[in-house]
Amino acid sequence: RKEDILFLNFEDDRLLEFNVSHFQEILDVYYAKYPENKDSACYFFFDEIQRIDQWEVFIRRLLDTENVHIYLTGSSSKLLSTEIATGLRGRSLTIEIFPFSFEEFLRFHGLFIEKPKTFGAKTVSILRKAVKTYFETGGFPEVQNLDPYTRIEILQGYIDTVLLKDVIERHRVGNVTAIKYLVRNIMISSGRKFSVNKFYNTLKSMSVKCTKNSLYEYLDHLIDAFVFSRVPIHTRSEKARILNPAKIYTIDTGLLNAMTFRNSSDAGLLLENLVFMHLRRDKYDIEYVNTKGGYETDFFARHKITKEVKLIQVCWKISDKKIFERELRGLVKAMEEFSIPSGTIVTWDDEILLNNNISVVPVWKWLLSESRTGLS
Repeated sequence: RKEDILFLNFEDDRLLEFNVSHFQEILDVYYAKYPENKDSACYFFFDEIQRIDQWEVFIRRLLDTENVHIYLTGSSSKLLSTEIATGLRGRSLTIEIFPFSFEEFLRFHGLFIEKPKTFGAKTVSILRKAVKTYFETGGFPEVQNLDPYTRIEILQGYIDTVLLKDVIERHRVGNVTAIKYLVRNIMISSGRKFSVNKFYNTLKSMSVKCTKNSLYEYLDHLIDAFVFSRVPIHTRSEKARILNPAKIYTIDTGLLNAMTFRNSSDAGLLLENLVFMHLRRDKYDIEYVNTKGGYETDFFARHKITKEVKLIQVCWKISDKKIFERELRGLVKAMEEFSIPSGTIVTWDDEILLNNNISVVPVWKWLLSESRTGLS
């Protein structure tokens, strides 16, 4: 029943002056209107609750004193950190929401209600066409089925909103020019190693003033706001982790396409970004590998729950022999170095099985076969 539900969005301009002391007033009004709900379970939804200082004090008391199910949502990873578990004394379950996975994309567009069990010619044709659209438009629900101009405008608006509300206003960032350059630079090179020192020197050459410490803070803020994710090198050495820059990936390929001009040479990096987000969505801790011989493997992925380890390389096409041999060599060396018996090379549309337990799989098939959630 709608009477059992209370919903508050703390981005509503009518709640700009709201503070933790006002929660009790809301509670009193709600139970005055629906007194019978004191004896039955109710459902309270608080969106963007991180905007209210000391919100956890009220929520903890509410859990202790009332028969309620509470759902807290927000667009800052502060709601995903240990702070929320500490604030609620372990009485919470955190769920991170992502843009559509490929399976969810297929279901949303009515292409497949259940995951295909076989891949006949018609099914493969549908999946190839679908993954091309997914690759271009991304997984944000609001932009599905829109014309390109409107889609790009909305996605660019997402970034503008995140920058203004979740970074600049929330963290009182004064150097707007520097942070906008930072966002653009990372998106252009999404999937590559990112060095704050190098970017600092780039800004310096452009006469844009900003300290290195500020750039580190800005990057952390953008990661907190779910725009980017950081992938460190796989190593036990803290020194090596510091000396080797992390790779930075973007939350959605549609965002990348909307925010940057991309050509065919960028396709491999965009595909790598798609693979990364799928692994992250499926609850893997992700690192990249530099082998002792100097070869690189894109992803060393360890599942957070099962601890299963996967080595994954991304290669757009195997027809470019030089690039494919380099990617294959890097994967083989990593398998040998870490004693992992199998590996995967995700491509755009190529599929073969190599003799040394390495599968070459097209991305549309890999996205479906590797999923732990979504279509059943």
